[in-house]
Amino acid sequence: MAEAATVQSITKLAQQLRVDSIRSTTQAGSGHPTSSMSAADLMAVLMSKYLKYDFKKPEHPNNDRLIFSKGHAAPLLYSLYKAAGAIDDKELLTLRKMGSRLEGHPVPEILPWVDVATGSLGQGLAMGVGMALSGKFLDKLPFRVWVLLGDSEMAEGSVWEAMACASHYKLDNMTAILDMNRLGQRGETMLGWHSDVYAERGRAFGWNVIEIDGHNLDKIDAAYKDAIAFSGQPTLIIAKTEKGHGIPLTANKDGWHGKPLSPEQAKEAVELLGGAQDTVYDVQKPEDKHPANEGRAVKDFVIPKYDAAVATREAYGDALKALGASDDKVVVVDAEVSNSTYADKFGHSFLERFFEMYIAEQCMLGVAIGLANRGKICFASTFAAFLSRGYDFIRMGAICRSNMRLCGSHAGVSIGQDGPSQMALEDLSMMRAIHGSTVLYPSDGVSTAHLVKTMSETKGISYMRTTREKTPILYKNDDTFPIGGSKTLHSSDKDKATIVACGITLHESMKAYEELKKEGINVRIIDAYSVKPIDKEALAKAAKETGTLIVVEDHWPEGGLGDAVLDAFASCEKTLNSAGTLPKIVKLAVKGMAGSGTPQELMDEAGISAKHVVAAVKGLK
Repeated sequence: MAEAATVQSITKLAQQLRVDSIRSTTQAGSGHPTSSMSAADLMAVLMSKYLKYDFKKPEHPNNDRLIFSKGHAAPLLYSLYKAAGAIDDKELLTLRKMGSRLEGHPVPEILPWVDVATGSLGQGLAMGVGMALSGKFLDKLPFRVWVLLGDSEMAEGSVWEAMACASHYKLDNMTAILDMNRLGQRGETMLGWHSDVYAERGRAFGWNVIEIDGHNLDKIDAAYKDAIAFSGQPTLIIAKTEKGHGIPLTANKDGWHGKPLSPEQAKEAVELLGGAQDTVYDVQKPEDKHPANEGRAVKDFVIPKYDAAVATREAYGDALKALGASDDKVVVVDAEVSNSTYADKFGHSFLERFFEMYIAEQCMLGVAIGLANRGKICFASTFAAFLSRGYDFIRMGAICRSNMRLCGSHAGVSIGQDGPSQMALEDLSMMRAIHGSTVLYPSDGVSTAHLVKTMSETKGISYMRTTREKTPILYKNDDTFPIGGSKTLHSSDKDKATIVACGITLHESMKAYEELKKEGINVRIIDAYSVKPIDKEALAKAAKETGTLIVVEDHWPEGGLGDAVLDAFASCEKTLNSAGTLPKIVKLAVKGMAGSGTPQELMDEAGISAKHVVAAVKGLK
């Protein structure tokens, strides 16, 4: 550490951070002051000497990224913002109040200095990996990613997925700071203060590891200096700290997690810590350097064209490759199945923008959020069934206001012999439940290619379900497929019912149409390729004109296309058929646990093949 004046200044800042963490949580009547107090010294040194950030320009491309993966320590983060002059004391004391920007856990967009939403523990490191990948390999900028970890979250497998990924890509522009304060929510953490065990694990995962006393300013300073100088590996700083450090009432005392001090206790604590302060500290500005690809020319998107049957999963890969050629902000991550999702078509052409996440779906999704945060148009793909493993990351992606594009292939019983462990039968349901999400299920190569391009321009979480089997081309290459739209493939004024389907069951419905037509029975066919938002207008028109809707889907009955259709009518204020009542809706969906078999055998057994559609129409009264 430098001269005594610097030590004194950093000590004063650390105390101010503790005081403000106490004051704000006591004012709120809730929050996590003790989890904030343990890391105050770590953040004081970082802010004073190493963090490079222009708080007046949070959009600056070379600002360091600071992620509080232990998002419950938000009072410390907000106190740091006050110390940097980004917010004032009046706003600090609105913590957790209705309408305040300072929510219980940090949220981006509301606060421009927050990159990603945290609070679901174990996610911040993977998101940081995405940012570090962007800085090192794509933008080629010297910013550093700092991630504050809690020791409780080190029990999360997603942390170790991210540790492995960061080591694999040699992200020496990344430093993780483990606030090892020993105490979790209900008592001691799994490893307590056994720093040596964390260190052994960190080294085993390929990280440069430094063990320090997290309240010794000189040791903290030296650790940061070493981390920045170290090349070829990310650095993990394991800092032994005390939860509630600074006052006898809370220091290393169990039972204080998520518990604010009473007004009387807070008053005494603030006095012990030197009183309330409003000192604003200078933070180093980043280099005035901009991304390597800034000012690039975006080329026209040349959409793939099809005239023969193709699997929609392959059309997804073709469209990704075409997108990559038109815009170098397009980045793809995949979980070691790119030769099946066909994301490898992009990877073979643009290897520098393709990142293999291996079988680590949680890490893949966190990385996608991090890459999107750095302005990348990121697509993440794997088998649809395995996105359920990372569902919490998708949920948090929505809270992050992230523009994350997801693709799940090999969905439904129609994948065939692989059996139920590989069959996503709940993916439409879980993706529909994500706030503000867009859910797409194209039925042919043409619609797939168009919708991939549309996804690249769509905000929020978007999801495309693709099919394993080759399917016939249904549309002209210059057709359009707007979000919230549908396609009516057959209709007449004598239709007995409307069949609503998408993906593989649309083709079964088309077979049923031909069979019924031979018997003189007319039905309407709607391709509901946009499952969310769904085309309410087309459904309302079909209900009014045909009376009955038969929904056919390769999905469980709960939450999929059938429920999307039901919800469309439940949200309508007007009656939607000529009788003045809601239409009859018949749901054909997978109801039993499938085994292995051919796609046709499995669709027959599930009751979603053409013959079952025919039977459902004939069974109408």
